[in-house]
Amino acid sequence: MSGQEQPAGSGPGAVAAPGETAPDEAAPKDGSAEETEERDQPQNAWAARRDLVDHSPRTMKVGAHSRFGGGYTAGDQHGVSGGRVTGDVVMGSKTVHHWSFPGLSTAASASGEIPRRTLERLAASFVTADDAFDGLVERLRRDRVLVLSGARFTGRRTAALMLLHRLGATPVLALDRDTTPGSLADRFTARDDGTDTDRGDDRARGYLLCDLATRRGNALRETHLLGAADRLAEQDAYAVITVGPTAVLEDDVSPADWRPPTAQDVLAAHLRARTTEETAGRLLGLPDVKEFLHHGHQLREVAAFAQLLGRYAAGEVTEQEVAGFSLGSLENQVQEWFEEDESAVHLRDKAFLIALAAFDDGPYALTAELGDLLYGFLQQTENRSRVPEIPVFGTHVGKRLQLARAHRHEAEEHTEWGPVTQTKAAFDDERAALVLLREVWTGHPSARPALIAWLRRLADDGRPLVRTRAASTVAVLSRTDLPSAMALVIEPWATAGRFRHRLVAVNALTLAHHIGTPNIPRILDAWSTAEDRRLHWVAVRAYALIGPERPAQALAALRDATRALHRRPGGPDDFDGEMARELTQAVELLLLSPADAEVLTDLLSRLDDEPAVRDLSLGGFVNACRRTEDDERYGTPLVLRWYARAATDDDRTATEGIARLWREALGDPGHTRLALTALADWVLAANRSTTTEWALAALLPRLVTTPPEYQRLSHLLRTMPGEDGNPPPEVAARLLSTLPPR
Repeated sequence: MSGQEQPAGSGPGAVAAPGETAPDEAAPKDGSAEETEERDQPQNAWAARRDLVDHSPRTMKVGAHSRFGGGYTAGDQHGVSGGRVTGDVVMGSKTVHHWSFPGLSTAASASGEIPRRTLERLAASFVTADDAFDGLVERLRRDRVLVLSGARFTGRRTAALMLLHRLGATPVLALDRDTTPGSLADRFTARDDGTDTDRGDDRARGYLLCDLATRRGNALRETHLLGAADRLAEQDAYAVITVGPTAVLEDDVSPADWRPPTAQDVLAAHLRARTTEETAGRLLGLPDVKEFLHHGHQLREVAAFAQLLGRYAAGEVTEQEVAGFSLGSLENQVQEWFEEDESAVHLRDKAFLIALAAFDDGPYALTAELGDLLYGFLQQTENRSRVPEIPVFGTHVGKRLQLARAHRHEAEEHTEWGPVTQTKAAFDDERAALVLLREVWTGHPSARPALIAWLRRLADDGRPLVRTRAASTVAVLSRTDLPSAMALVIEPWATAGRFRHRLVAVNALTLAHHIGTPNIPRILDAWSTAEDRRLHWVAVRAYALIGPERPAQALAALRDATRALHRRPGGPDDFDGEMARELTQAVELLLLSPADAEVLTDLLSRLDDEPAVRDLSLGGFVNACRRTEDDERYGTPLVLRWYARAATDDDRTATEGIARLWREALGDPGHTRLALTALADWVLAANRSTTTEWALAALLPRLVTTPPEYQRLSHLLRTMPGEDGNPPPEVAARLLSTLPPR
């Protein structure tokens, strides 16, 4: 079970409220501190690695259930998102670009006339998603006033202007956003100040009111619209009012839903309005343009990108500027989220955005729960004397995700009980999580105390997913500012008394290394010789995960640690026994990594070394032999599959090396029993799979070079019990026949 180290009572209910004593600092309620420490056992390295693979965010994913290591191995991609999302592209120095979004800014909704020529310019590049627009035109013609509902930055303002333009209602007067529902009719009065020079006597007037302010107790009612329609009819005018999806409307008000066109259609329309058909087609085929469209940008950004592409076609801007526009606009959006005042983005919404960055593509309910936990910490940062207040109800899921430019979807989530289907929330642009965390950590240092307290609480959570995402979040912070992340978060975890916290430090360092954070191997090298034995433990665990990139150095460090462990004065204590197991598990993971061939060669070369080093090699090999595909009890043994692949490829180094390690382990008094148990499991797996049987039948003859070896294996195959204590499996007799008599 991946969460096997979870003590009773941990999990969501164990998370203390902000201001309370953290679980690691509190005295246990039902026993001494020593008893609590006894219950805190380290999670098996193999299970911990599986949790890290299962629960890492999509921007740091290694292949599903694949092995850690860099580069490409055996056709599998290892590392972090192929280097496409992370690295210097996103995590380097921030460069914020300020782009103009012509014709699409809601700031333009302050009072003032929008001239006819502006409407004609917008009409030249206006497209719709379907034929419903014509129906909206007729509805506006009939009712005089139309409420158009849509999310921000979906082109709803441009759509409103185009509805008025289609009716010939020019010029259009944009009304002040402070207009209230009750004062709506009073706004629709003819102007008599002599400034209406752009209107002919036979032309209707248009009114536009963007983002009508509504709230409970001040809803938009049918009576408001009827009064407005009467005033509009008196002066032969039309009005379109835009509102958001959560506007407060009475039941008898039926807004028209605005369905925006695709970004590709909008971009194509803007390019055709600016360039020739041939040039527009060429621009749409550029790789940077396809990459831009892949990231789901808002229509205001699409319009600005079209403007930039037009300048690029004219030779006024460079290809680098085109390539950088997408990331620049994302950085601008993130900066807007955290620089706007509370009336635009509430502190609770900012906490949710940070939680979504940490739990991107994770369960929505979990993200919302832990976002509220962070909200409590942020409130205390603003006012230490304030009791954190978290509204229980009233949060609109759609509004939250719309603000975050995110979406919900159903997908499987790995758990210690197997995969389960959950509702997840993910950013539309997968780069957003990395950019957001960087912005919060470096652009808003005042948020650090709350963020650190939140991360420490996550590290103590009973759910593997939560702990892994705490580690991945700190990995991003390390890539941005390694000294601060080390001092404030990772080192306190690494020197903590609980194995759980130290494991989060291991995962944070591992993921930080995978996204290109410099100097992680140097940190591990230093910790592997540190006086603090807890740092020693963290270094050994991390070597097992990043070691495939530098197997020779990792194995050398593990051997040095083994020698130091056995040379320590005095008798071995519990910690020494735990460290010995950790060292063996580290070798096991390295053997089952993309660097398996190099590790195998290294282990073989050390079999005649001192006893402690020999035990390390054989113990790691026997542990590796116990691992099966997908961790199934009688699944294909991974080492046997490796042997079969090497035999097919005529890789004599691997086949002979695996056979020799088997012979050494079976003949070593300290490893014979566990080796025979592992081999018996292989026989039971062969009883269920013909492919496994063939591979084992090819290996067994290589394990017999002396009479004692023959006697040992023949005795096992004659006497071993079947599954659940049944008689020996039939496959045992067939395998016995493959042994060469001695």
